[in-house]
Amino acid sequence: MAQDAAAPAGGGADVEKGKQLFTNQCQQCHAVTDEKVIGPGLKDITKRRDEAWLIKWIHNPQAVISSGDAYAVALYNQYQPTIMQSFPDLSEDDIRGILAYIESAGQPAVEAAPTGSAAATAGAAPAASNESPSGLFTFVLVALLVVMLLVLGVLLVIVTILSKAVGGQPAAGQEGTSFVTGLRKNLAAAAGNSTLRSIVIWLFVFIVVKQTVDGAYSVGVQQGYAPKQPIAFSHKLHAGQYQIDCNYCHVGVNKGKSATIPSANICMNCHGVIKKESPEIQKIYQAIESDTPVEWIRVHNLPDLAYFNHAQHVNVGGVQCQSCHGEVETMEVMEQRSSLTMGWCIDCHRKTEVNTKGNAYYDKLVALHNKSSKEPLRVANIGGLECSKCHY
Repeated sequence: MAQDAAAPAGGGADVEKGKQLFTNQCQQCHAVTDEKVIGPGLKDITKRRDEAWLIKWIHNPQAVISSGDAYAVALYNQYQPTIMQSFPDLSEDDIRGILAYIESAGQPAVEAAPTGSAAATAGAAPAASNESPSGLFTFVLVALLVVMLLVLGVLLVIVTILSKAVGGQPAAGQEGTSFVTGLRKNLAAAAGNSTLRSIVIWLFVFIVVKQTVDGAYSVGVQQGYAPKQPIAFSHKLHAGQYQIDCNYCHVGVNKGKSATIPSANICMNCHGVIKKESPEIQKIYQAIESDTPVEWIRVHNLPDLAYFNHAQHVNVGGVQCQSCHGEVETMEVMEQRSSLTMGWCIDCHRKTEVNTKGNAYYDKLVALHNKSSKEPLRVANIGGLECSKCHY
């Protein structure tokens, strides 16, 4: 029979390899905490069961249940008809590594206080910036203008003092006038200089006009927009870690204009069993019970004057989702990575080669194009730059 207070597993087990095995083999059904996923949480599992029992269980849980083991039978009765998958290919060292990782993951994290140099380095780390090149150029221009005015003022003061010294006149400090007063007088004289005043005015006008033009070009552009959704859905977890195909949730992407937002029924294909107790998943249950759709906030939104068809690009053109939406599989919160402006689309049409393989529709177009050009057939060559393609 199994022991209830077994010695912890671990020893010299490979924790890093155990972490990798746990992520690939176990994480879909178990958490290293007390949280129940499909199966029970594994926190302190090495204290509840001994190592020998756990190795037998992981290798062949059905055999342990059939042997009449009380703990195994109780687990089966609690989670039936679901039964844990057998892992006969895992070696005993592999299992020890997994158990060691579970044990280490359950320990509270100890944060070492940063040393002076480390703290300074962390404090000096530059924050990620979404500032555009145009904004950076304006900042540099203003900074140079300020520096130029300061240098000019200092030079005027130095020249004035030197000229008085050479001419035999007492310096400003010797006349009882403070240096600050002398500086103020010289700056006032510089402000009265018509040439310098014209330079400053024209620079100011240039900056204002440039900022106005940049602002006009950015109207309607929502690059970087990442709204908080009513349910905290992670593309990084679903599309990245679990590698769920985009088409599974966005069912219209291959056959319609819109990729469509997944319905609650699609979510329930998995979450009818997985993580049902999660507060975020409970929001889906509440929406279904009240017959109220989840009010997702749209992230990518083209103006009504522009026509875009997902099926034409994805199904016919073979364009990957990342080409327009960025690396979605790395996004914890979905955001608009591309500008989606007309110039951005036109630039893509000029560079993208037409996917003509296995499509007889393009045979004559390719033959005609090859007669007059050695370049590959691109979208721009088949009317991709015509206004009526997107605006009609």
